[in-house]
Amino acid sequence: MTRIDTATLEATVKALPDRYPGPGGVVGVVCDGAVILRHAWGFADLDRRLPMTAETLLPICSISKQFTCAALLDVAGDPARLDGALARHLPNIEGRRPTVAELCANQSGLRDYWALTVLHGALADGVFAREDAARLFSRMRRTHFEPGSHYSYSNGNFRILGELVEEVAGMPLGEVYRTRLFEPAGMATAILAADTADPLNGVVGYEGNANLGYFAAVNRIFWSGDAGIAASLDDMLAWEAFIDRSRDDPDGLYNRISVPQPFSDGRASRYGFGLARESVDGIALTGHGGALRGFRARRLHAAAERLSVVVMFNHEADAHAAANAVLRAALGRPQAPVARMRPAPEWAGSYLEPSTGLLLRLSTVHDGLKARFATAPDTLALGADGVARSATMTLVRDGDAIRMERPGDNLSAVATRIRPGLRDDIAGRYVSEELQASFEIVSAGGAWFGAFEGFLGTGAMHPVHPVGEDVWRLSCRRSMDAPAPGDWTILVHRDDAGAVSGLTLGCWLARKIAYSKAD
Repeated sequence: MTRIDTATLEATVKALPDRYPGPGGVVGVVCDGAVILRHAWGFADLDRRLPMTAETLLPICSISKQFTCAALLDVAGDPARLDGALARHLPNIEGRRPTVAELCANQSGLRDYWALTVLHGALADGVFAREDAARLFSRMRRTHFEPGSHYSYSNGNFRILGELVEEVAGMPLGEVYRTRLFEPAGMATAILAADTADPLNGVVGYEGNANLGYFAAVNRIFWSGDAGIAASLDDMLAWEAFIDRSRDDPDGLYNRISVPQPFSDGRASRYGFGLARESVDGIALTGHGGALRGFRARRLHAAAERLSVVVMFNHEADAHAAANAVLRAALGRPQAPVARMRPAPEWAGSYLEPSTGLLLRLSTVHDGLKARFATAPDTLALGADGVARSATMTLVRDGDAIRMERPGDNLSAVATRIRPGLRDDIAGRYVSEELQASFEIVSAGGAWFGAFEGFLGTGAMHPVHPVGEDVWRLSCRRSMDAPAPGDWTILVHRDDAGAVSGLTLGCWLARKIAYSKAD
């Protein structure tokens, strides 16, 4: 039996509303199969003064992915049985098509379809209909790495898996969830709520913060398989108790989706079947986060300790950090201080990593380095050995180069410093043959902007900033999905005469997309 530090746990939970301010939230803890903490605070709807409760349905967003994978294993058994069916969903992929198992492990190399909505002209508050997903998948021709070789988060993997589940089961995905998972687990009110424009039970998700104020998020996307489940705190705690009840059954669904999924070179992966693997002070955890504009959620499960934590907000505070704090408090393991050295200013700058075609931007902060490379900034502590470390990456400076290791992505790379410079002849219209979409760059009184157009509409203008002579950065901070794709790297190409002939555009979730100059 795990010994719980009750006093520290209660104090930590009491402090959550101040540490992670926002309209409302819920938190729960399951230990040894029993609910030992269940707490709600704040409001589900500020305008109507509707309280947040443990029975309030909230979108669990990407936490849905593990349910999709569990349903797949339950109805189909071996994922390889369904590999042939992927040709219907990815009809135009060139080269090797990923396997179903690679989709489950986020090793497919498919560009994330929510990131691609930006390139197809979608507005952040626009409508994404169910049939729009198939239109995106049918345009995909290339993966941004060889399937199985690396990790890259792609919501589309699980959208396709959800479709496969429906095909095999012969019933809607929501019914599969209900009969195969929700009812056996005792999740009495959990549902598939795929259309985010439909109200749940009066809950409102809020964008903004304590300084700006909070305003209702507008969501009008249809998502299913990659997300879409709505559940109360009580539902989620029932899921955690179900996991504990089946802990000794090797054929139990959670045990099956918890099996590590290695990369094709045999190296260990930190992700598989909709579950991320991490550790806190040597404690092995499985879990996942979830995000929709206006909502954040996180669940963690420590199998050896028989301990689970669930945190859900109807605002955009850091649910992952909150869940970690609750887990540490329950185990009596406060966050240990990290010894840090102030990095030399020579670290700061912009670097180009060639295998992904993406910028690595480094800045020095009072407690280390801030790196911007993937979907969110990462703060690294610089050790006495000269190595900067975080939970996701290590960086070593070698003159004007940065050696980067990202074990979770199976990525080892060298990024080279970009020297400042400006060649301001990039205005014009560019066309992507693969996407069947266009991109226009304009100069507005000396400020640069870019806008995308495709089958989803004519998109908003996004700021474009020069980084080097033929390297630019487009900033996208708001999109249909949350979090938004962030920075896109633009690499300009020129012909033998030095005239702009095209460009390559990419972000962490959707890399190396080719555009040719149209005028």
